[in-house]
Amino acid sequence: MAAPRVEVDGGIMEGGGQILRVSTALSCLLGLPLRVQKIRAGRSTPGLRPQHLSGLEMIRDLCDGQLEGAEIGSTEIMFTPEKIKGGIHTADTKTAGSVCLLMQVSMPCVLFAASPSELRLKGGTNAEMAPQIDYTAMVFKPIVEKFGFTFNCDIKMRGYYPKGGGEVIVRMSPVKQLNPINLTDRGSVTKIYGRAFVAGVLPFKVAKDMAAAAVRCIRKEIRDLYVNIQPVQEPKDQAFGNGNGIIIIAETSTGCLFAGSSLGKRADYFHGISHWNFQNKNRTSYTPYTNGYTFC
Repeated sequence: MAAPRVEVDGGIMEGGGQILRVSTALSCLLGLPLRVQKIRAGRSTPGLRPQHLSGLEMIRDLCDGQLEGAEIGSTEIMFTPEKIKGGIHTADTKTAGSVCLLMQVSMPCVLFAASPSELRLKGGTNAEMAPQIDYTAMVFKPIVEKFGFTFNCDIKMRGYYPKGGGEVIVRMSPVKQLNPINLTDRGSVTKIYGRAFVAGVLPFKVAKDMAAAAVRCIRKEIRDLYVNIQPVQEPKDQAFGNGNGIIIIAETSTGCLFAGSSLGKRADYFHGISHWNFQNKNRTSYTPYTNGYTFC
């Protein structure tokens, strides 16, 4: 006898795409049929966008499931999962849609697949309203690996708004279970580090100015720690389009990682990005396990 279909209101709380991603991943893991209605009802453009659609299609394919109503702009989908299989799975937003949000919906599923998996994810690696690929590699990865599994995140190409063009390959082997961890003691900050990057036509001076401004702002509050913010010019053969941004990480004595990140925009006065970020977003700069963005 088939399990009853789980009904989810996609417009609850902030009414964004995170409800869809979490619901679909849990449906796949638990083998429960799912209907999500009012998808992204809280957004200015409700319904599925390319990133959400490509993520749903990948989950359908990696479990040989059935997906109904999935098209751009759709506000309702039905998903019926089958057994999760390993192998190579591809998702391409064909836009600057975040590859990191594709990871959010797919990684929990392949973690319990029948065999090792390779996820080939294409889109934006450093996109607004989503975790940056740097955050994923430098913060998310070491924290989740404390639960007893490892994954490889190979950044083949970085991609930025509006063209996308990035590609990340994630490789991971399945596990039988996850190990519990105790990470409730924040401890004291022992080091602060990060990277300020530019790509494309933007001059390296912008990255150096961002890094220097960030260090100056941190020094106003914390004076007894070494702060290492590296300016980086992304290699031209490893970055598609123009982009710039910064990520800063604080590591503590108990193994916690606190991080914040920000992207530059065309309208920004680039030399002041780091100063603006710290003066106006200092509350999110040390938020544990998130970069302070609202996921769409």
